[in-house]
Amino acid sequence: MSIEVNNESSVEVDETALLRLATFALDFLHVHPDAELAIVLVDEAAMEQLHVQWMDEPGPTDVLSFPMDELRPGTEDMPTPAGLLGDVVLCPQVAESQAQTAGHSTLEELLLLTTHGMLHLLGFDHADAEEEREMFGIQRDILVGYAMSERRRR
Repeated sequence: MSIEVNNESSVEVDETALLRLATFALDFLHVHPDAELAIVLVDEAAMEQLHVQWMDEPGPTDVLSFPMDELRPGTEDMPTPAGLLGDVVLCPQVAESQAQTAGHSTLEELLLLTTHGMLHLLGFDHADAEEEREMFGIQRDILVGYAMSERRRR
C-alpha cells in the first residue's frame, strides 16, 4: 500500500497508528496493495476553508474525503484494482473536542474518523438509514478488527 500521512496541523498525532489502521482497513476491504491513499491533518482554519469551499458549510469539520479514481471495495478473489483512492483530511482540534464529548481519547476519535473517511472514498455513504447501518457496521468491524490486531502486536 502506498499510504502517506502528512501532519500539517499544530497537534502532535500518532501518525504510525493512523498508518497501521489505514493498512488494516484497506486489507480488510480487499483494496489492491498498489492503491494510493493520503491522510492529511490540518488545523481548524485550513479545515474551515476546505469545508466552505467543498461543502458550502461554515466552520471547521472533523473529516473530509476527496475520492480520486472512484475505487470500490474488492473481494478476496477479486481485489480492487490499483489506483488513486484519494485523500482523507482530518482536523485534530475538532476530533479532540468530539473525543471529550464521547469519553474516549483523541487518537481513538482520529482512528474512527480516518476509517469513516476511507469508507467515503470507497463509495459508502450514510444519507439514509439503510446506508448508515451498512457503513457504520463496516466501520465498527474495521475498528474492532484493528484494535484486536493491535493487542496481538504488543
